[in-house]
Amino acid sequence: MPTFEGEATVEEFWRQRNEGVYFPQEWDGLLGIDQAYEVQLGIMERRIAHGASLIGWKVGLTSPAMQQQFSVFEPGFGNILEDGPNDGPHSSGMEFAFDSLIAPTVEHEVCFRLASSLQGPGVDAGQARRAIGEVMPAIEVPETRGDFTRQLTLAMADNAQEKAIVLGEPMPLGVLDLPALGVQVFVNGALAAEGRGDAVLGDPVNSLAWLANKLAQFGYALAAGQLIMTGSLTRQLPVARGDTVLARFDMLGDTSVSFA
Repeated sequence: MPTFEGEATVEEFWRQRNEGVYFPQEWDGLLGIDQAYEVQLGIMERRIAHGASLIGWKVGLTSPAMQQQFSVFEPGFGNILEDGPNDGPHSSGMEFAFDSLIAPTVEHEVCFRLASSLQGPGVDAGQARRAIGEVMPAIEVPETRGDFTRQLTLAMADNAQEKAIVLGEPMPLGVLDLPALGVQVFVNGALAAEGRGDAVLGDPVNSLAWLANKLAQFGYALAAGQLIMTGSLTRQLPVARGDTVLARFDMLGDTSVSFA
């Protein structure tokens, strides 16, 4: 039975990842959540050393719909890297080759671009809001690389399903009422889900503050210019080849993605 040994464990996860094994089953039930984050961040640093760029972070499991869907009752985080043709940010209207992804899904989120850095601990909602430069309507395209519900720590070690994000046009935060922000999600023209900004920890700004404080536990801070995905306003939706997904946000605009 393996035991967590810091860098040696990260190296083992990294080796298996490069062989296409994202949820190494011999570690099922043997990682604590903070150990899982150490693995995630260690793999992130190795990817950066191999040419990837850290462009931001994601917070997940922030809404009641998502927490109930996956039987988890606290947020989680992942990193967003620009690393290859699918990874990282894309503009609205992006078409993915369905077979280039591993069991993709979609989530519908508010994305921030930071105007200034945030360093936890002790970041509150007011400080977080002042750090926001722009707000964008966003669709996250996660990959289902393992059993997220049953093997949460392996999922967090595997970067919380992160793969790609699709962003609409940015706008200043201004006096935008994020808790009241509604979204309607259409799959192939049919309404598939609805949500509001207050589903995300009461306000997506709270998600940003949580992230800054959580990352501080591992020696990381949020940097100006980074993108922050704050968590889905709706449940996660499956997609199939040929699907087109449109997320229509009140006051913020639309973003769309398709799968060929």
